[in-house]
Amino acid sequence: MQINVRNLVKVHIPARMSVVFRCVLFSRLSTFKRITGLTQVIRLGHIAPLPQRKTPGSSTVITRAANSVITMARRVDKISSCCPRCLSSKASAQDGKARVKRVSIEGNIAVGKSTFARLLQSACPDWEVMAEPVSKWQNIESGTSRGTDASSQTVSNLLQMMYQDPLRWSYTFQTYSCMSRLRTQLQPPPARLLNSEGSPVQVYERSVYSDRYIFALNMFELGCINSTEWAVYQDWHSLLVEQFGHQVELEGIIYLSAPPKKCMERLEQRGRPEEKGVKLDYLEKLHIQHERWLIKKSTEIHFEKLKQIPVLQLDAGVEFQTDREVQEQFITMVKNFFSAL
Repeated sequence: MQINVRNLVKVHIPARMSVVFRCVLFSRLSTFKRITGLTQVIRLGHIAPLPQRKTPGSSTVITRAANSVITMARRVDKISSCCPRCLSSKASAQDGKARVKRVSIEGNIAVGKSTFARLLQSACPDWEVMAEPVSKWQNIESGTSRGTDASSQTVSNLLQMMYQDPLRWSYTFQTYSCMSRLRTQLQPPPARLLNSEGSPVQVYERSVYSDRYIFALNMFELGCINSTEWAVYQDWHSLLVEQFGHQVELEGIIYLSAPPKKCMERLEQRGRPEEKGVKLDYLEKLHIQHERWLIKKSTEIHFEKLKQIPVLQLDAGVEFQTDREVQEQFITMVKNFFSAL
């Protein structure tokens, strides 16, 4: 069966279309291509923009872009529902993904998340840990010229810039960190998890939810993100989470808790250059944010499933990095937690 995808799913995108909608559209097209096996889907870079008009404002342009995304999604669903290959491939892929549980590791800076993540990775072949994309924040490539020399690149350390001048860079950093977390959570599970006969689990170091309800919220309360930036952040964050739905939902959260002073000790021991200016007071505020969200449940949450999400709290104040007995206890608790999800 031959399908002219250019005729069926060609979508015009305004030149000024928000990056949010481009992200959504790219995800939809990628999903369609993976399900159908078709490769002639028109590329984003080759989609012609709508002719420029004199009257529409930016809100009208974005509305049209949103309608284009919705229309394309409906066409993809319609095509998939009538194609036998689509039905079998889609069912198989969905069955595998439905079996893979998704859990995030949350906790303060330097609480031991990366160490704990490595422990989980080595404990069970059915567990896949997705590392926090710190390297992306430390190495942002951007063009140095606005002219024709677009090949010239400079590397910016956004993490360092945020710590050095939080009033200027907090909103930029939280936007980029959330986008990088979103990309991580949207990555499909590896084949070994999809084909596993056990109980596969994909584990993330932090999530798009802690980005909002811990770090961005904390920066807003500190005055490093102003009220307008906070309103904008929450608006696009809600849009993305609602748009991607189950693709970014979590089944559970592992909360590594430790006294802020212990986190400060570990922070100084690991010696990350960007964190030289981090003070104990900042870690104490982050600890309070974690307790409000995950233990006291007093943080205002905007996603229903997240309000009732199961949380496993582990005492990361102990030296689990070197204590084999504690490691075994943690692994047993995690296995029981995963089994109950």
